Amino acid sequence: MATVMDGKVYGDDKRDEKTLASPEIGRSAEIGIFKDGMRVYPEATADPLDPLNWPRWRKHAILAIVMYLYFMFTFITTTTVPSFPQLQEQLGISYSQVNWTVAIPALGLAIGPLFWSSLADIYGRRIIFLTGTLIAFAATIGAGAANKYGGYMAARFFQGFGVSPGATVGMAVVMDIYFDYERGQKLGLWVLALDTGLLVGPIVGGFMDLVSADWIQWLMAIMFGVLLILELVFMPETLYPRTYMLARMPVESVAGTDIEKLHERKGDESEVELKRTTKLMALNFRRVPGLRHPRPWDSVGRFILTFKYPVVVISVLTYCFTWYWWVLSIITMIPAAYVQYSPHIQGLLFIGLLLGTLFSEVFASGKLSDYIVAKLAKKNNGVKSPERRLWLAYPAALLSAVGAGIQMGNTAMVSYLVDSYPLQSMSIITYYAVFLNLSAFANPVCSLLSDQEMERQADTNSNTVFHRAMAGYVWLHLDIRCARDHYLFRIGAHHSGIASLGRFFESNGRPAGMGKS
Repeated sequence: MATVMDGKVYGDDKRDEKTLASPEIGRSAEIGIFKDGMRVYPEATADPLDPLNWPRWRKHAILAIVMYLYFMFTFITTTTVPSFPQLQEQLGISYSQVNWTVAIPALGLAIGPLFWSSLADIYGRRIIFLTGTLIAFAATIGAGAANKYGGYMAARFFQGFGVSPGATVGMAVVMDIYFDYERGQKLGLWVLALDTGLLVGPIVGGFMDLVSADWIQWLMAIMFGVLLILELVFMPETLYPRTYMLARMPVESVAGTDIEKLHERKGDESEVELKRTTKLMALNFRRVPGLRHPRPWDSVGRFILTFKYPVVVISVLTYCFTWYWWVLSIITMIPAAYVQYSPHIQGLLFIGLLLGTLFSEVFASGKLSDYIVAKLAKKNNGVKSPERRLWLAYPAALLSAVGAGIQMGNTAMVSYLVDSYPLQSMSIITYYAVFLNLSAFANPVCSLLSDQEMERQADTNSNTVFHRAMAGYVWLHLDIRCARDHYLFRIGAHHSGIASLGRFFESNGRPAGMGKS
């Protein structure tokens, strides 16, 4: 897979830049691979080692591992919430301090993507997954054994830092192994892992707290150990030198190839001696060959440059600092608001949101988004428009209170941004992951204000204060989200606006002809 930085596509060396302009590559790009009469991306090769050509079982196994790690992304932050009273007693801290035990791993989750993203484009996805999981595994053991607040907080930070590749690198893996027409459903499943981890965490943590607060950490250590084994056995390298291999093993065709017949046109992997994907060492600490690599700190520069895309800034900041902040605030305030219930009963309060999230993924999320895009593209002369992804944002804003909107809205936003800026997808998700977790890191400020409010209103039932606060979050979420969607709608989601938005995207990184047949 080529690395794109500052509008330039990098191959493995100068010869690749010349090869890209060769008649053979031009002919291959003109022919392309098609699905239902529309060109699909990325451009596949005839190489059996190309991740796009791998059998479905292998792709699904890799996706399951990516989802597992992304599930742990939020699971580690919320599963300890039911044990807040026990942690207060065990560590000798206040309720405000115990709230920071959720914020600190979120800080690790925010810093991690800036560190791991470029390294994943240099050394590959597999070694980053393994390293991150190993760090999280060791940190979880440390958290389980810690008996002081400082040691516990340090372990929690590295838990978040270790699991953070599940965001940016996990999304990159999905992009490595699936075509664009599959993207909505697969990204929907990837997002589902994040959302379910957030809601399953308090449920599981409540029951584990019946044993002890420490056993919440020991359970997570077991889960990270299982994940590490799965990564070692079932997750090959997916970073692929596509530009290099398209010059050497293009799909042979004279009239276009249907995606269903692609497996019939595979070549011999031995035609090219370059080591790639499954032929790399099991523990590869060298740069993946066949690519020109970014510098390790380039992900920070790309993160800063992302601020110049107003659509990304509006979508991500609104989502992170309204919906996500609101849900996390509910989770962290539950122990104080419902002190009359035991921790496992408090965890059961999240079952409704969880069921709504699962219902949304099955009936009204990724697959529905793909269907809408494909259906409307046929009516638009085969031109796929990312703005079609936004149709799901409107019902999502209305259904968030029952859980279904959580998954629907998250999928709509992520797939819309990735489709809008496919060449900057890693930068976009890095931006999203950083601010998603910065909002969680800032969450204890809200909890501190809620504590002060409860103290001032000692004669008022704590549930009343809790419900007032959450009602404010709900209305703020709906008002700002609808305002954002209205803004996006106005700048080009419909009719004549599509042309102007298309020109805007064209000048900001979308490849010419993207989505046209």
